[in-house]
Amino acid sequence: MSERLIYLPLGGAGEIGMNAYVYGYGEPGRERLILVDLGVTFGDMDSAPGIDLIMADTGWLEDNKDRLEAIFITHGHEDHVGALGLLFGRLKVPVYARRFTATLARLKLEEAGQPLDKLRIVAPRPEVVRAGPFEVQFVPLSHSIPESSALIIDSPAGRIVHTGDFKLDGTPVVGEPFDALAWHEIAKEAPIRVLACDSTNVFSPNPGRSEATLANPLLDFVMAQKQMVVATTFASNVARLKTLADAGTAAGRRICLLGRAMRKMVTAAIETGVLTSFPEVIGPEEAADLPRNKVMLIVTGSQGERRAASMQLSMGRYLGLELKEGDSFLFSSRTIPGNEKPVIRIMNNLSRRGVDIFDADDGMYHVSGHANRPDLQAVHDLLKPEILIPMHGEHMHLREHAKLGAEKGIATAIATNGTMLDLTGRVPRVVDEVDTGRLYLDGTVLIGAMDGIVRDRIRMALNGHATVSIIIDENDEPLPDAWVETMGLARQGRAGVPLSRHIESELAEFLDRADARTVMDDKKLDEAIRKITRQVSMEEIGKKPEVKVIISRLAAD
Repeated sequence: MSERLIYLPLGGAGEIGMNAYVYGYGEPGRERLILVDLGVTFGDMDSAPGIDLIMADTGWLEDNKDRLEAIFITHGHEDHVGALGLLFGRLKVPVYARRFTATLARLKLEEAGQPLDKLRIVAPRPEVVRAGPFEVQFVPLSHSIPESSALIIDSPAGRIVHTGDFKLDGTPVVGEPFDALAWHEIAKEAPIRVLACDSTNVFSPNPGRSEATLANPLLDFVMAQKQMVVATTFASNVARLKTLADAGTAAGRRICLLGRAMRKMVTAAIETGVLTSFPEVIGPEEAADLPRNKVMLIVTGSQGERRAASMQLSMGRYLGLELKEGDSFLFSSRTIPGNEKPVIRIMNNLSRRGVDIFDADDGMYHVSGHANRPDLQAVHDLLKPEILIPMHGEHMHLREHAKLGAEKGIATAIATNGTMLDLTGRVPRVVDEVDTGRLYLDGTVLIGAMDGIVRDRIRMALNGHATVSIIIDENDEPLPDAWVETMGLARQGRAGVPLSRHIESELAEFLDRADARTVMDDKKLDEAIRKITRQVSMEEIGKKPEVKVIISRLAAD
């Protein structure tokens, strides 16, 4: 049986977030496997109420974990490393990452109580990691977090370049620049069979801008403000944190970092040598005692996270600090699609307090960490891959990126989560569809998307809930009354009486005339009570609630 090279995204293909990509080589069904990245996305109240984190379902990998050689983490963003601690116990294979990324991975493992003995720190190319039939090298790329790396994955079927997230930035402020000469050498070294490439900004028509271009605009902005300045950005964007802090310091202000994630990132960057200089920071107590025009807060919560510093400050006092009329609040970040509502909520909260709001919509105070359309085309031209696999993007991004490749005569395919491609031939070929879903972190417990918990939560939120209790005596006779408690339902309906009382009245009539066969059968009784409760509620308030029926039977003496 001939051997093949396969690609299987479990997350991150057809969506932005929770990246997890499998590569394999060997006989069909017996391939040795590696996993690239293991990330999360965040729940929202519309589709996943109460859910903290969402990650790819690793069930297929768990079923085949005897074939899994290793996990490789391209960089330290949550959507690439955030699920490592939560899912490592199910896979238990070596994890490879560069030093800064490995520091963040270690924290994930420690928080989850997982052992650290399989975490390996890897130097960039030319160091090679051998994992089954694969030889893997980390190649530095610029992105919005330090030490982002592409992976060169050499297999018996040819070379794969997995870009991870990247941009073409020669002056990224913190971290390594994009090294065009190094990539020219890589392109000459061996033919690129497969390019699996970031698709996030494929619709952005202009070349990407360097992080360094923000230094002067941000300094001018801070200098122009008369009172307290607050800026928020992604906690992982260490370069932006430094640029903001340098601007504040140059403007004669003391810098205060608010948010555990932000302090953690700066500490990790300093400890690993990624960040060699950062202005002295003060705590919130000292910041509260200084004149308002002598303080700059750099805070978490640029995406509207409800527990982060931005939201807390917008609602009132936070750690002794309070925003007042005439203060300035800068969003030095782009709002990720889906996060618009909570971000606007923060802006409106701030506006009510008289705070002046500035955002990054005009591009003056933010640059993206992803390659734009012309940059993607430049990479295609540079590497000249035989096959292009668009990844990291929603379906429309993948499709548009595939069109770009096809225009240059590159064989390409759109593979969304669960689509297994055979990359051995001249063109990629779909050979299997794997059941893939999502896992939810609900509080401290991992639950499956099909467990029904989130579905029930949504249904209760949409329809309300009623609990009905009845008692059957020892003679299998129902007591005359039913007790109804409602949640999330209008108290009073069209009849002008409390809804619960109206339902109780209808149920009492039913119980009074119910035949013995129905009363003795819990299933029939449950169904009848549930039906009557929903009918009455629909007639009275136009809602069919979720109903829980409690039947208590008294035992004879």
